[in-house]
Parts: sequence; C-alpha cells; structure tokens
Amino acid sequence: MRNSYIESQKAEHNRKVLAVLPIFYPKEILTAMNILAVEVWGPPGPPISADVGRIQTYVCPVVRNAFAFFEGGGADKVDGILFPHTCDSIQGLSGLVADFSSWKKEVFNFVHPKGEYRASTAKYLKKEFTDLAKNLERLTGKPLEIEALKDAITLHQKIEALQGKIAENRPCIDMSDMELYTVLRQGEYLWPEDYLAKLKEIEEKIESAPVQKGIPIIVSGIVPEPMSIFEKLTEAGAYVIADDYAALGRRLIKHDEAVNSDPYETMVKRYFSVAPCSTRSANMDLRRDHLLALAKKTGARGLIIHNIKFCEPEMFDAPLIRKHFQDNDISVLYMESELETELSGQTVTRLEAFVEMASSSRSSK
Repeated sequence: MRNSYIESQKAEHNRKVLAVLPIFYPKEILTAMNILAVEVWGPPGPPISADVGRIQTYVCPVVRNAFAFFEGGGADKVDGILFPHTCDSIQGLSGLVADFSSWKKEVFNFVHPKGEYRASTAKYLKKEFTDLAKNLERLTGKPLEIEALKDAITLHQKIEALQGKIAENRPCIDMSDMELYTVLRQGEYLWPEDYLAKLKEIEEKIESAPVQKGIPIIVSGIVPEPMSIFEKLTEAGAYVIADDYAALGRRLIKHDEAVNSDPYETMVKRYFSVAPCSTRSANMDLRRDHLLALAKKTGARGLIIHNIKFCEPEMFDAPLIRKHFQDNDISVLYMESELETELSGQTVTRLEAFVEMASSSRSSK
C-alpha cells in the first residue's frame, strides 16, 4: 500500500520522498519543499534480510529491522533517508547506512537539542532547521520558499487541532481502538492534506455523549507494535482513553499561535510545546507529573508502559513512573515487545489480568 502511494505521489505531484527514522523531525520543512515523509518504525515482524546480523542483538529492534529493511531493498522507492538524533542507536545507524552499506542515495541528519527551552537551545535549533532546509536542496534542486513554509505550518496546525479534538473526545468516538489507530497512524506516510481529510472523517464520528464502554486505560511507549494490542485490550474489556506513545501522543504540537514573520521562530516554539519525551529530555519528574495529570484529567484507571526491548531512554523513565502511579493507587503494567507481529499468549494473559485489576482499583471507586 505504501509503495503504490509513494509511486502516485512521485508521478502525480513530482514529489521527492524521504524515509524518516523516529521520532521528532521538522515535517513542516519537508511539506514546504514538496517532500513526502515516509516514517520507518522497524518495520515490525522478522527482519527482511540477513544484514540484520551486522548489528548487535542488544540494539533496539527498530534500528536492527530498519537496517535490514534498507539493505533488503525495502526502501528503494524513496530518494533519501532522514535521521533525527533520537538516540545513540539511530545516530549510529545513520553512520552505518551512509558509510558501510549498499545504500547509494542521499542521507540527511537532523540533530535536535535535548532538554527544556533555553535561549541557547532555541538559537541552536533554529540553525538546525535552516541547515536542514539548505541541505535538502540537494534533493529538490531548489531552495525553500519562506511563504511556502508559512503555509506548511498553517496546514500542520490544522492537523494538530483535529488530532487534539479527537484525543479530547475519545470516549465519544464510535470506533474501536484498532479502527482509530489504523487511521491515526496513516499520518506516518500520507501527504498532510490527505491525512487531514482522514482526520475529518473521524471528527464526523464524534457523538454528543460518551459511547465507549469498558475500563479507560492510558498507553505509553515508543510505538504501538504489534497493533494487535488494541484488539486484545478491547477483548479484555478496556479502551485507550489517552495516548502517550512517542509515535502519536507525544508528538502532538499544542502551539497554535499565528505564524511569525520569521516562520523558523514559530517552529522553534512549536518544537518546545510537545509533551515530555524520554528521547528529548532527562527530566523524569516532568514526564512523570505530565502522565499523572493526564490520568487524572481523563479518569484513566490504569497505565500500560509498552516499551520496545532495549530502548534505554524509555527504560530509564519506567521505574519512576510506575512508582508514582502506584503511589497514587493507579494500576501499572510494564510490558516489552521486539516488534513481533502478534502478542504472545503470555502477554495477552497479563493484559487480561491487568484490566481486571484496574477495574477494581481504588481509582475507579
């Protein structure tokens, strides 16, 4: 499906295509330069080439599978790859792909700052934005136009407003978690205007009163793989009332001010408006407090920390978050996956037991 979509975008709109590694990158710049972003979250399932063996087994499966995917020809239809500085593993993969692989297309890097807002980090981030735009000229053959960037920011603000509305009204949307997330994750590869149309279809399904039944749960982690987690939660009698996946909820930008005369300044403010993330800051207290506030606001009865195996940034945060929630009488389940295509029977049993425990927790009384 993605390959046919990529082909149509290139043929009908003369767009260049970038494969993009997780998580944070300036999609507004790509949109303004008529570049389609296609995110690579692994992909899930067994690696598609033997080249995965060139990376240590203790490296996260997102990186190991991505390298095998590239070497196996899975991304041959794109024109280049963009590597954000999410973690050391992804940065290492950037060098490996650029210098020691069979990949012969353009490789770009976006080294965003870590930590909270400071004047120095804002200045640095703005330069990273402008440098990336300049480097992308190698791909497009023409410079970024400032007015196009302003229009792109406005378009993405419309998308974010709808994403926020959908998140706020989750109990009133007559869709299963699997149906909802299948649409939400299409933003990983659709052109923004096409994605906006999909979100408007969800908006039309918002009812005036809650229609969801079951135990409300928060999910947190890097990426919802395997997606069958949503089917199993539904079968266990729960639904996702709030999302803190890095692939989704943590990327929701809440900066809706008018675009500045210098759109790069607006982009800097937007970057620092997203929710706390383990890959962007070492302030565990900030993330812990954000998650608990989200739980109290939504009335969630439990938290699932759904981590990718060997993802150290997430692993560092997990103990503090778990203790904080338990201290506030909210049930917590920690589970790991390796981007397998289905949850194991043991994990499904743990999910079922967790939902049963959350249903009788003090926070539900």
